[in-house]
Formats: sequence, structure tokens, C-alpha cells
Amino acid sequence: MTRTSDADSIIALRDLRFAWPRGDDVLDIASLQVARGERVFVQGPSGSGKSTLLGLLGGVLIAQHGSVEVLGQSLEKLSGSARDRFRADHTGFVFQMFNLLPYLSLIENITLPCRFSPTRAARAQAHGGSLQDEATRLLRELGLDAATLNRRSASELSVGQQQRVAVARALIGAPEILIADEPTSALDNDTRESFLKLLFAECARAGTTLIFVSHDRGLAPLFSRTIKLGEINRAGTLATATAS
Repeated sequence: MTRTSDADSIIALRDLRFAWPRGDDVLDIASLQVARGERVFVQGPSGSGKSTLLGLLGGVLIAQHGSVEVLGQSLEKLSGSARDRFRADHTGFVFQMFNLLPYLSLIENITLPCRFSPTRAARAQAHGGSLQDEATRLLRELGLDAATLNRRSASELSVGQQQRVAVARALIGAPEILIADEPTSALDNDTRESFLKLLFAECARAGTTLIFVSHDRGLAPLFSRTIKLGEINRAGTLATATAS
């Protein structure tokens, strides 16, 4: 596994420990760095702490010990509202269930992050001319026709279509980091690989660092680096040793 120095990192974790209330450590990671522009596959079985790690990287969760540094900012030093603003400005999310809002149009779903982040709204407008134009461009790049689909609610779309809308929403405004939590779990093999190629191409165009979490080890060769959570998470190692 390639090592990245702190100076080159867009994400740096140091002496990180996290536990839920009245529970044992879920994560205990001495060090982890991710470089700008990397496509990182985070692998681990269900219950290994993958989603908890994503929550820490997004500033939704705060560790009891150690530091999570994103773009040179230690997230634990920010207030809750400041972390919310930082996340809105710099991080896009693709959720496992996509989390599209059925009462919004497709374009409105895609431009939703720009309502919470003037920074991303300004970037999107600088690139596309208007938020609607940039949302339409992203859909087109991801293989969807905005003119046709915008007349449908999100609930009327196929799983593959919902997935691409969710990616367009995460990418609008060129966030520096995109975090994807098991977004291909409902797709067949051919559709999964096609989707990943589109995702990689759009991240490369925007210079976005991709953190992709899955239990599907077969996806790992498609990424520039694989992080096996069980190998860096001492909490998981200790739990396994105790159980055996």
C-alpha cells in the first residue's frame, strides 16, 4: 500500500480512537493519509467501522481521541455549526440508499448542496453559467437526459438512474472530496463497472478525491489504492484476537 506524507495529504488521521457511548472502541487507527486526487477503496466486512469512519471524515462524528484533518483543518477544533459549513463546502456524499427527495425535481435534487454552500454554488455557476445548466451537464456526462427525466419524481426513476442523480448531486460545485458509502450494492456486475467508470471520469475532471467504501472486494482493482480497514484498525484486530 502506497504511503502518503502528511504534507501531501488532503486527509490525515492521527492516533484516532472512536467509541459509541458505553461501548468499546470501534476504530483505533494510528495513522492514515489520503492524497489529493486519489481514488481510494476502503474495504471491510459489515460491522467493521466503515460507515463510522466516513462519519468522522465528514465531521458528522467526533472522535474521543486523536485528530481528523481535512484540507489542513482539524475537524475536532471546529464547532458543530462550523463543521456543517465546512462539510457543505468541501465534501460531497453518495449514500447507499441515495437519499433523493421525492418532492423535489431532479434538477432541484442535484442543486440542493448549493443551497447550503455559497462556495459550491459559486463554483458551479463559474463552470456551468447557472446551477440548472451545471446540473444538466452533470446528468449528461453521467448518461442521463435531463429534459426527459426532470418531469419525473425521484421515486419514478430506476435504481441506476437514481444512483447517477445522487452522484451528480455529490459532484456539483466540484467539492474537493467525494465520499461514497456502498453506492453499488444494488447493481449487477456490468452496471456496476460502467457506473464506476463514469464516476472516476467525473472525479478526474473535477480533481475530486474519491473515498469509496464497500464490502465487495471485487471492486478493489478498479481503484488507485485499497485500504483494508481490518489491517489499520487496531480495535478490530483486538476484537478478533479476543474472540478467538
